[in-house]
Amino acid sequence: MISQFNFPTVIRFGAGAVAELGPYLVSQGLKRPLVSTDPVVAGLPFFAKILAQLKEQGITPVVFKDIHKNPVKSDVLAGGDVYDQEQCDSIVGIGGGAALDVSRAIALRINHREDLFVYDDLIGGDVYVTNPVPHFVTIPTTSGTGSEVGRSAIISEDDTHRKRILFAPSLLAKRVFADPELTYDLPPAVTAATGMDALTHNMEAYLAKNYHPMADGIALEGIKLIANSLVRAVKQPDPQSRADMMLASLMGAVAFQKGLGVVHSLAHPLSTLLDMHHGLANALMIPYGMEFNLAGQEDRFAEMAKALGLESYTGEAVIDHLFNLNEIVGIPRKLSSQGVKPEHLEQLADLALADFCHPNNPKPVTREDFLNMYEQAL
Repeated sequence: MISQFNFPTVIRFGAGAVAELGPYLVSQGLKRPLVSTDPVVAGLPFFAKILAQLKEQGITPVVFKDIHKNPVKSDVLAGGDVYDQEQCDSIVGIGGGAALDVSRAIALRINHREDLFVYDDLIGGDVYVTNPVPHFVTIPTTSGTGSEVGRSAIISEDDTHRKRILFAPSLLAKRVFADPELTYDLPPAVTAATGMDALTHNMEAYLAKNYHPMADGIALEGIKLIANSLVRAVKQPDPQSRADMMLASLMGAVAFQKGLGVVHSLAHPLSTLLDMHHGLANALMIPYGMEFNLAGQEDRFAEMAKALGLESYTGEAVIDHLFNLNEIVGIPRKLSSQGVKPEHLEQLADLALADFCHPNNPKPVTREDFLNMYEQAL
């Protein structure tokens, strides 16, 4: 059964929902969408099926797939050029976090032609996002980032790989088609990494220091869904576990409008410096980041323990569970397994300190703290 949620935008959720894309575009008078995705998704059978269904509706899709695993500014500019050259009238983002972030940034770029990072939210650039945005639709193919319901895109500089944030309320998709069937063929390693990414979003949002009780409630429910479905989705996937993970993923992205924290500030440099998958980086670092946050947040850790279904409602039980959960789903325990070396740690600590997430952490984080956590995780 396909359900509709009108929060924070119109979400069509359920197995088979993606088949509604063509009729929806036709209803909006849209005939030539830029279909923005990554090279892996572009080669999958379901993507070819989506394109065929669009053509059957009299729609002419234009595919853009030149996107890096950790997207950079030149990806966005290239996509904008294709949009212009092909005289597209809308943008359909299909994929995981990287593809959806680039798709959203292309949507911004079309009618905002200053240097892309003039619009960086971290330097107040959101005030310059004043022009209309092309009709924008998102279709997630993983259950991790929740970028389908986001209003921002994280794009790195090509040379320094410093991460920048492009944000505006107008960048929220007009409609989301969240179809769990698109995740059925994901390999276990991707399901595990993206699932732990979703768990990180929900847990960090719940702990973030800003006051937002609605986000807190969504985050706790997201944690509960992941606790009941992640291992099954990795080990013995079925339609219910896939659906619950996709729902928990987009819930995490709704919740983290409250803020994120130390785990993301630890994870982002691993992607920037070593090109590590974002979900894997979060999965590796979440036990260490949560251990750092425990003192002073015991009550909130007790609530997360309840949502995780643990027997003991303590922070120590939560941290032990995170280590065990990673092991069960095949996430390595140490950074050294991914090529991180002692000589990387100083630069990682510098990048983490400069990251934009930890100011919302429930307790302050120093460079020494970041270095200590990297050393523990190495």
